[in-house]
Order: sequence, then structure tokens, then C-alpha cells
Amino acid sequence: MNKMDKALFELGEMDALAARQSPVHSLHPLAKLLVTIAYIAFVVSFDKYDLSGIVVMALYPVLVFQLSGIPARTCFHKLRFVLPLVMAVGLFNTVYDRAPLLTLGGAAVSGGVISMLTLMIKGVLCLTASFLLIATTGIDALCAALRMLRVPSMLVTLLLLTYRYVGVMTEEVSVMTDAYRLRAPGQKGVHHSAWGSFLGQLLLRSMDRAEELYSSMQLRGFCGEYYYADVRPFAGRDATWLAGCAAAFAVLRWVNVARALGGMVVR
Repeated sequence: MNKMDKALFELGEMDALAARQSPVHSLHPLAKLLVTIAYIAFVVSFDKYDLSGIVVMALYPVLVFQLSGIPARTCFHKLRFVLPLVMAVGLFNTVYDRAPLLTLGGAAVSGGVISMLTLMIKGVLCLTASFLLIATTGIDALCAALRMLRVPSMLVTLLLLTYRYVGVMTEEVSVMTDAYRLRAPGQKGVHHSAWGSFLGQLLLRSMDRAEELYSSMQLRGFCGEYYYADVRPFAGRDATWLAGCAAAFAVLRWVNVARALGGMVVR
């Protein structure tokens, strides 16, 4: 199995995760989408030095991991290429913000270190929440929720087809890579002299597949509006989940729970 086949397999795993049965999977996609948006908004609103406050926001993804039955290691494995980039964003804070902010064990800790850690945790939490939304909802139900929010049909259809076409592109690259290896046995990767023709052939094959896909969609009645998924009506438990999560996020945002618990322990 080459790298493209592995990427295609991991893409299929996301659909398999979304097809599971759990209390979180059974929630209305609109409720999960609004909860995720609210969670990300509350997470990014924390002050850059509020490290103790932002850490408590990790309770939401931990709870969803437990309720959905999705292993946390699966999340971090899927995000292994994005997480280092997000966490590296805050490294420059240690250079520009060197003023001591607190003292731990006699050692002064600068504000840049605290803001770097806060920014890293924010990025990890936002990515984790986005992953859980996709892993428990699926792209079809998510697009249906976006249409309920009156997001333009063209943008939603573009999002859905882009997500679906990633698999088609990956499959084409896998076929072309296997064909190249059969013609160049023992060679590691595609030689730089063949990059131009390889990309050109990929573009032509992709255009042909795109025309075939669009023709298939027209034969099935596509006329600009895609009916994404059969979504059940919004129920009381969905409203309860939405209201409960929003209230919990507000409490964790404006009440420093970690500091309050720490004060109780110290006393």
C-alpha cells in the first residue's frame, strides 16, 4: 500500500467514524454545528495570558470523546500534520514578550511563554472540536445543517464536492504512482524530470473524471440544488444539548474554575 492508498484509506475512515452509533452521533447536525461554533468562539476569546482558564475548556472534547466512543489517539493521528504547524505559531511570542509574568519555584516565567502555551492550547482545542464535528456528523449532514443556516447553496455544494473529489484525486494519483513504479522499478518516488508530465497527466485525468461525475449528477437530476441528507426534525434533546453546552461554555469562560478549585485546595 503506497502513501496515496493510505491517504485514501484514512479518508474512508472519517466516513466510517461518522456512521457509528452513539448519543453524540444521534444528535441533530445543526445542534452539533452550532455547539462547535460557540465552542470555538469562546475558546478564542480567552486572554492570551489566561492559561488556567483555557485549560478547563478541554472538558468539552473529553466529554465528546467519551460519549461518541471515538478514541482520542485517532483524532491526534488524523491531525498529525496540522497540529505542529498550529503549535509553532506561538513560538515567536517568547522572543517579543520577555517581561516576567510569574514565578514558579524561584524561576521567572515570561509572558511570552504563557501566551505561547495559551495559543497552542487554543489551536489544539479548536482543531479537536472541528474533528469531532466531522467525525460524528458526516459531510452530507453537515452540509444540510449549513443550508439550514441559509449558507448559499453554491458554497455548500462547492464544499461537498471538494470534499468528495479529494478521494477521486487521491485515487488518480495512486493509480499514476503505481504505473510509474512499474515503469521505473527500484526508483524511489517520481524523478524530478517527470514532475511536469506527471502533473499534466493528473490534470487531464482529473478533468475527464470531473466531466464524468458531472454528467452522472445530471443524469440523476442535479439542477444546482443538492439534497444533502434526510435530516430528522430538531427535537427537544437537541435543544437541551445546545443550551446546556452554551451555558457550560459561558460559565467556563467567565468563571475561572481552575483558579477557584486551586484556592479551595490551598486553603
